[in-house]
Amino acid sequence: MSTPADAVRAAIAAEWVKLRTVRSTFWLLLLAFALSVGLAHLIGLTFADMKPDPERPFDPLFAAFYSLTLGQLPLVAFGVLTMGGEYSSGTIRSSLAAVPRRGLFYGGKLLAEVPLLLGFSLVTVPAAFLVSQAALGPQGVSVGADGAVEAMIGASLYLTLITLFATGVATMLRGSALSLGVLLPLLFLGSQGLGNIPKVKTVTQFLPDQLGMVVMHLTGPPGDPRFGRPYGPWTGMALLALWTAAALLGGHLALRRRDA
Repeated sequence: MSTPADAVRAAIAAEWVKLRTVRSTFWLLLLAFALSVGLAHLIGLTFADMKPDPERPFDPLFAAFYSLTLGQLPLVAFGVLTMGGEYSSGTIRSSLAAVPRRGLFYGGKLLAEVPLLLGFSLVTVPAAFLVSQAALGPQGVSVGADGAVEAMIGASLYLTLITLFATGVATMLRGSALSLGVLLPLLFLGSQGLGNIPKVKTVTQFLPDQLGMVVMHLTGPPGDPRFGRPYGPWTGMALLALWTAAALLGGHLALRRRDA
């Protein structure tokens, strides 16, 4: 007789097979890695010859993690396709026929996704840090520098949470095209400038993509009227976790209450 634990393991195994065998998984993760690490190296080279400015001190960690604002986009697409692809391809019906308990199906998908995202982030983020600091030359810092480990942990959690947030949104919107049409412009425009426009910043600084900026050293110092944030690094991450939990809960409710 199968137990609830057996059912959970079977659901996770089935979802892991899907993630492993869908070609988009490999290519999107490869693109995310290439963008994150490649751009980190280029940004490091760009800042390597910059002359010191006492009024605007340079933060080497900015060069390490700014590339993640673009590297996150393929990850968001991966998060969307993880669930949205079920609706777009019509396989949601056969998936629910195989696992009629929708909560179990949804939970299995998320539990298969999380280890992959964490593993990817824990490789990509240190790699981006190391290549950027090497490119910075004398201006680069080591892993033991003040705030470096904290920033790497925060960046890894950020990439994982923002991808899960995308999965929740795709589940609520029941498809890939609409979800990508909403998320990619929002994340791209938010990270590339809208979050720093004073009149817009009042709202946008609390959107999911902005909440990880402090821990990744991508904002100004506290009190900076243009680039600063009214919250600390881990408060921002806690707020992002709330956004992610809300999106995943919304996806769960949508999956339970709507027909496939």
